[in-house]
Amino acid sequence: MFTPDIKSLLEGIPCPAMILDHIFRIIDMNRLMEAMCGHVTDEVRGIHSELVLRSNVGNSRDRLFKSVMETGEPVSTEGDILNCYRRKIPVHYHISPLSNSENVRSGLLVVAEVLHVEEIKKEQSNKSFSSAGIIGYSPKMQQVFNKIPLISQTDASALITGETGTGKDKIAEIIHNHSPRARFPFIKINCGALPADLLESELFGHTKGAFTGATRNKAGMFKLADRGTLFLTEIGDMPLQLQVKLLSVLDDKRFYPIGGEQIISVDVRIIAATHRSLREQVKKKMFREDLFYRLNVLYIHLPPLRERDVDIRYLLDHFLNKFMTGLGRNIAGFTSEAMETLLGYKYPGNVRELSNIIEYAVNMCKKKKVGLEHLPGYIFEPVADSPVAAGDDEINHINHQTSQPQERPPSLVVLPEKTPESWSDIERQMIIDTLKKHNSSRKLAASDLEWTRMKLWRKMKKYGLLP
Repeated sequence: MFTPDIKSLLEGIPCPAMILDHIFRIIDMNRLMEAMCGHVTDEVRGIHSELVLRSNVGNSRDRLFKSVMETGEPVSTEGDILNCYRRKIPVHYHISPLSNSENVRSGLLVVAEVLHVEEIKKEQSNKSFSSAGIIGYSPKMQQVFNKIPLISQTDASALITGETGTGKDKIAEIIHNHSPRARFPFIKINCGALPADLLESELFGHTKGAFTGATRNKAGMFKLADRGTLFLTEIGDMPLQLQVKLLSVLDDKRFYPIGGEQIISVDVRIIAATHRSLREQVKKKMFREDLFYRLNVLYIHLPPLRERDVDIRYLLDHFLNKFMTGLGRNIAGFTSEAMETLLGYKYPGNVRELSNIIEYAVNMCKKKKVGLEHLPGYIFEPVADSPVAAGDDEINHINHQTSQPQERPPSLVVLPEKTPESWSDIERQMIIDTLKKHNSSRKLAASDLEWTRMKLWRKMKKYGLLP
């Protein structure tokens, strides 16, 4: 009835969406619609949409469906959806006709835009989540922010990936705080910080006498997070034997504590995070494939700071004000040299490292502005290119060529074997020669040397080559 790529069309829609046949039975849904309704497509395929999109639109919705089928004109309306958790979700429906290869109307595309999303987006736009230390005006961070409101309004499991220091913990907490579970606990546990036996006890609890040292009953994190959110950070480090038990709890919402004979039922939403590539972990048999797909219902990847240069200046100002206030300092900003250095640094530790650098600088600075002398010395040292961001392969193909040795441009001279005594002279002369070649253009010289412009500036300053 429909073209083969209809599934990709559905997944490309940034809102919950479904396709109905000519008598309004469900043919397919995207993952966002599954998350909002709480139903898997395979379970409801062929069922009348009225049984899934339970709402106060009621019979008027069916009349709208019939009208669209008869006239071929798309319509919009507002109403509520009652999902499988009996949670009412206000939505704006967009209903459009679909035609087959003979141009005969044969079904409907129904898109449900969650009205809460617009309210939260407006709040996010005004505050940029700055109160939580999450600031982002770059396109990649705006994509992250656009996902957060919708992910917040569902109970589906979510997976957050990104390099160390990108803010995975903060994003998880924001999702919880904007969710219907916000008034209930947000419990965090690091799956890589404890050995397997202790981690199992922390997650599921134990009874008195279950093992040596268990002198009393102890509730686990799952129980403590009941009706709230359990955040499993560094999920990629969870031992395999515990992954089996976690999968069982995700499926059944119940478990036995260690040494216990009475089953415990819980209502918990799971958000997991990792700096590792879980797909690679699955290939290496270090992470269960079924658990990966169970966690990866909704997905957010946080880009490294080097991929969001536009945000660095805003982050510098944010953390300067934060630490100034905490220490009671009055600092007017950064000198031009310090700002240029900070904007050119690669931040392999991402936002966490940037925050630490500014905290150090504010503690060291006794002047009106932060200068080069107030910055930690290590940022002036050469920084190796960062590896492919952990988790990137969940949404992008890894460019394996980046791991191959890169040849220098043929314009560069072949240098002799470098020694501690001669390298500085050789490097200084190399900079002079390259600048001459490009008529003193630092941009072209830096490109030729395979350096950033900031690195070239630092080297020129070091060797007294600045005008």
